[in-house]
Amino acid sequence: MHIEKRLQDSRSMLYLSPLLALVLTLLSGALLFALLGRPPLLSLYTFFIAPVSDLYGVSELAVKVTPLLLCAIGLTLCFKAKIWNIGAEGQFVFGALIGGAVSLQLADSEGFWVLPVVIISGALAGLLWAAIAALLLTRFHANEILTTIMLNYIAVNLLLWGVHGPLKDPDGFNFPESALFAPQTLLPIVFEGYRISVALFIALLMLVVIWVILSRTLLGFQLRVMGENRTAASFAGFNSKALIWLLLLFSGAMAGMAATSEVNGPVGQLIPTLSLGYGYAAIIVVFMGRMHPLGILLASMLLGLTYLGGEMAQIELGLPKSITGLFQGMLLFYLLACDLLISYRVIWNSNSRHFSSTPATTNE
Repeated sequence: MHIEKRLQDSRSMLYLSPLLALVLTLLSGALLFALLGRPPLLSLYTFFIAPVSDLYGVSELAVKVTPLLLCAIGLTLCFKAKIWNIGAEGQFVFGALIGGAVSLQLADSEGFWVLPVVIISGALAGLLWAAIAALLLTRFHANEILTTIMLNYIAVNLLLWGVHGPLKDPDGFNFPESALFAPQTLLPIVFEGYRISVALFIALLMLVVIWVILSRTLLGFQLRVMGENRTAASFAGFNSKALIWLLLLFSGAMAGMAATSEVNGPVGQLIPTLSLGYGYAAIIVVFMGRMHPLGILLASMLLGLTYLGGEMAQIELGLPKSITGLFQGMLLFYLLACDLLISYRVIWNSNSRHFSSTPATTNE
């Protein structure tokens, strides 16, 4: 067996690779559960099926999908142009911090303008956090992968400082969390008895927007050209620096809006364990969804299911919370491995002596 470079990338493997990665993740998960002393099939059922076996479970999946989808929407445009923003997590956390601080300040305010101000403040906070990376990239040519990753840790520590310090609830018995947000600062619930907010429909609307941008606009064409060859984009007269700023700011704003959907939605306050890794998981969503709006929606549902499955595994199987990250990590690992088959193919040799009988050649 050996690996051979394809003459051109396989279009079929481009879409089969995520499915193959999912199958390998399920097989590895079954093996993992067996090694942990849990029934493999029952454990897989508990992880992937049981969480959405009723209407309430489906609604909870929608709650998890919302921030994932919003983060992934912003990252899609960045990655399409090969601007590697790995900082959606930090932009999410900083958006939550500022949006939460504004919510606390407006606790005694009334009027239709309160909620829009909260949403915009969260989006602007994520935008400003991404602007730091945009400035470092365009002005100082700093690698955006490194700067956005480092900014993630700074944002998390700012959140910890906030909930342990100025934003801590004075009546909260010294717990590191803010006071509960006032009702007028919370996103409206769509269905009574469930936690789905209007943020889900905003995310779906933005999904349609980026589909139009990528397939029907000059901006989408510029992104594709920039992603294929940045030098060619410059020769074509495209302003690369302006595009970098636009993409990173948009991505940051989407991550900040995702934070608002979570903090001013099901959580309802600032807590130190706010971020569940939505910004990192959104990276898997984008690559697994092949940067296509429909694929991103399906991939966000799968990644959202891993969060619910992890919670169910803790309750029913007595497994640690880290099982969620383990499944997400396996999925990403297998996806990257299977993507090799897009540009390469495996050749099976029927005659094992073929290579040994072939005389060696040397370059002189």
